[in-house]
Amino acid sequence: MDDSWATFGIDLHLELRGPRRRRALEEALRRAVADGRLAAGTRLPSSRSLAADLGLARNTVVDAYAQLVAEGWLAARHGSGTTVAARPPVPDQAETQAPDGPRPWRYDLRPGRPDLSSFPRSAWLAAARRTWSYAPDADFGYGDPRGTRQLREALAGYLGRARGVRSAPSRIVICSGFTQAFGLLGQVLRKREASTVAVEPYGLPELGRIAAVAGLGIAPMPLDKEGADVASVEGAGAALVTPAHQFPLGTVLSPGRRHAALAWAHRQSAVIVEDDYDGEFRYDREPLGALQGLDPERVVYVGTASKTLAPALRLAWMALPADLVEPVSEAKLLADHHTPTLDQLTLAEFIRSGAYDRHVRARRLAYRRRRDRLVEALPAGRVSGISAGLHALVHLPAPMTEAEAVSAAAAGGLALEGLDSYRTGPDIHHPPAIVVGYATPPEHAYRAALTRLGDVLAARAPSSA
Repeated sequence: MDDSWATFGIDLHLELRGPRRRRALEEALRRAVADGRLAAGTRLPSSRSLAADLGLARNTVVDAYAQLVAEGWLAARHGSGTTVAARPPVPDQAETQAPDGPRPWRYDLRPGRPDLSSFPRSAWLAAARRTWSYAPDADFGYGDPRGTRQLREALAGYLGRARGVRSAPSRIVICSGFTQAFGLLGQVLRKREASTVAVEPYGLPELGRIAAVAGLGIAPMPLDKEGADVASVEGAGAALVTPAHQFPLGTVLSPGRRHAALAWAHRQSAVIVEDDYDGEFRYDREPLGALQGLDPERVVYVGTASKTLAPALRLAWMALPADLVEPVSEAKLLADHHTPTLDQLTLAEFIRSGAYDRHVRARRLAYRRRRDRLVEALPAGRVSGISAGLHALVHLPAPMTEAEAVSAAAAGGLALEGLDSYRTGPDIHHPPAIVVGYATPPEHAYRAALTRLGDVLAARAPSSA
């Protein structure tokens, strides 16, 4: 018997109601098209395939298709099979349909993202081909919740030489971005009876929500030109810091504050969570090693590929103290078992081959040049936090407010974000400023984006460039 028909077409769920099978099939297909389950252009199964799936005579399906073609629900072309015909949207549905994704901006200087057009597609695909071609079958099954052995080993070597992190592969846990890493740590800390995490006065807006899901509160720490004053915190079970390049103010945690923070962690039996989100990108200073390297048993190091490669990879890592490895691994297991293995294997090969180092060095040079162009385009003293990273703080001229700057920029198609949107506490105040992500635009759009920014700060009408 020829069963080749069974491998063609699509799976189609239809509920046939009533004893008259042809009419039931017609009505089921009309409902599927009308409610959007069958989109315009969808190719339907052949009459033979659908008849076999539904236990109908083939002629019943042929006749039902013909009737719906005549009514305009379906379209049939010789040699192309039967497809769902294009139909105009119902006005009420079209007017109430939710927008598909965020507003597209012509120019984007929001922080937190690298230049996505610089993603090393060819090198990444080459690493994937090398890895996937020879990966054993077992790598395609469920894996270790900590992550693949290959990536943990590659990261242990890379982080040791590039960031001064001291960690064995067995202490590294791979997770799906910083958000998940912080959430998993929060769960573990809450089970250890921690109630509060100390955070810097400006940081990621979602930190409070992530902590709340884990049952923790947040308490902003004092921060000045030497960085966060962790030692002044009382009663917190952990402190989250960005010591290499504070986000978003751009300060660096001084040596004195580093040692004071570690002493605090020992006194409080607490941990420090080090978010090293852009530590690879430094420009006007000597490389600053990770805080974790000073005390691996009191510091949780968190790194990510979101800034060096792309957020879409959803790859981040934690280097953990020995007593946190098992509970964090258990929390990861219960969250999603493990981060997708194939991307882990590709990143491991990308690091081992030297492609990751080459990409980081190339982007460091490109982003430094962008930083320099930003500083040159604005009045002296207007920009701070520029010695490292992918963003800078641009101070607004009086009496301009952050809301006015953001609104004026939006009118010219430029996306900006004010500093106040990153405030983590109610009683914290900083002179008006905007956080400019100079890494975000593709290279061809950067000059025009800077022109729009200059127009906003000069309180002029947006340029037509």
